Amino acid sequence: MANSYSVSTGAAPQGVSVNDSRRIYNFGERVAELAPQQSPFFVYLSKIAKVATDDPVFKFLEQRHQWQRRNFTIKVASGVLAKDATVTIKMVCSYDKYGVETASGKTAAPQFFIAGQVLRIGGKAFKVTSVTAGDGLSSTYASGTASTYTSLNLTALEAVAVTIASGTGGQVIGSAWGEASTDPDGWKDELYSREGYAQIFKTAIQLFSGTALATRYRGRPDEYKRVWSDKLMEHKMDIEHAMLFGVGSADEAAAAGPTRYSWGIAPYTEAYGKNYAFTYASSTYDTFIDAMENFFAPETGNSGDKLVLTSRKVLAWLNKLGSGSFMNNTIGTSQYKLDVQNIQGSFGHNVTKVNTLFGNLHFVAEPLLRGEDEDIAIAVDMANVKYRPLAGNGVSRDTHIITNVQNNNVDGRKDMILTEAGLEISLPETHAILKWS
Repeated sequence: MANSYSVSTGAAPQGVSVNDSRRIYNFGERVAELAPQQSPFFVYLSKIAKVATDDPVFKFLEQRHQWQRRNFTIKVASGVLAKDATVTIKMVCSYDKYGVETASGKTAAPQFFIAGQVLRIGGKAFKVTSVTAGDGLSSTYASGTASTYTSLNLTALEAVAVTIASGTGGQVIGSAWGEASTDPDGWKDELYSREGYAQIFKTAIQLFSGTALATRYRGRPDEYKRVWSDKLMEHKMDIEHAMLFGVGSADEAAAAGPTRYSWGIAPYTEAYGKNYAFTYASSTYDTFIDAMENFFAPETGNSGDKLVLTSRKVLAWLNKLGSGSFMNNTIGTSQYKLDVQNIQGSFGHNVTKVNTLFGNLHFVAEPLLRGEDEDIAIAVDMANVKYRPLAGNGVSRDTHIITNVQNNNVDGRKDMILTEAGLEISLPETHAILKWS
């Protein structure tokens, strides 16, 4: 690993050892291979989710396809309708124009209604004859206030009289137009903008005097190389900690220069993603399945497979075989239980794979989930996270080692490891915190 270098951190020609003076060594593709069991999240990010960014403040867009979500709720009851009768109805939904779910108890105005659509409400069919302006069509509709709505004029298509009660759900089931009719109106969903930050990680190997470098020590004769290898692990673990627990922010006005902090998957998911609660004593197969039914909902953009970073305590609970345990309740007498397998992962990890009716969970031990975090697991949709090292203009700031950073007149040597990278987390509703008590 120490014989890869480049004078600019991008290319990596072979054949020169780390003892060469004033070299910059590109280590970005290899640092994740150091003791992968100690930093599983960083390993998976490096191996399957690395995408460089050319700006330390990287912006990205989320798209939630609303054609998967054209469902709504009746805001005000209409009373009884007969076939071909027309009524004006106020509609609300539980997500805004970006497809982001509104807060509990709040609603937003559906933006996908156009004349000519056919709706199914309470099991009956209706035709949209026109869409009228409600307060929900104003620029404030996305705020999630309880008063927002969209008004529709509907004609009943059913022969049997029906009652549209307040709170009744419905969905768009297509459109129907007459021959030689004109073109319809259109609608579109919106892209949601987020931003992330590339954090600068630095780890120094303290100055070794020329005398110390030439001294043979007990145990490990070359003390400098011993410390050097430990510092690589320290640097990698710093990144693992930040990718797990960091809170994203940027101090662009700092006196010494802008300082940026990457988001970590745990606090970001806890704030914006899904959160599920379980108990060691009473959580069963049924409670687990109920949570997964919600978590793997296809309209949220789920990939169907989750990497679940898991504390040792939770992983032990998952694998216990005693009466009333999760494993016993899961693969016991019923043929309808979950499929649980212990397999060898692709990157050196032992994986407990749980195949549910709705998707697959791949539980991997995360050593840093300990202490106050020993009762949680973090379910990560790897299709919606990216590790973003800074690289642009032919220069890469992915993990690299800069040798001999001491002043020229110093009788000694000092090296430094540097990484500038951040975590991009998109579609937070596809990630979840699973918490036990």
